[in-house]
Amino acid sequence: ATSMAVKDFKELEDIIELAPRFAESKYRQIWITYDEEADVLYVNFKKPSHADDSELTDDDIVIRYEKGEIVGITILNASKREKSRSVQQE
Repeated sequence: ATSMAVKDFKELEDIIELAPRFAESKYRQIWITYDEEADVLYVNFKKPSHADDSELTDDDIVIRYEKGEIVGITILNASKREKSRSVQQE
């Protein structure tokens, strides 16, 4: 059982390294869902959210708004993105 826990922990290291960034964020609750078939990462800051507007950025990120407030982002081609330098250096 111990070896499985160690293996599981190693698989979680990338996520654990994001903890300081989440702690610094103004968003206190974050829900994340990854659709492997579509290679899309959905990040929601409010649940339930009812986006009434959205914009597609030049780098294939959809920013979703509800009454002018960002309620989520959708990251297209999620697995093909490079890690930021700050994440790579840590």
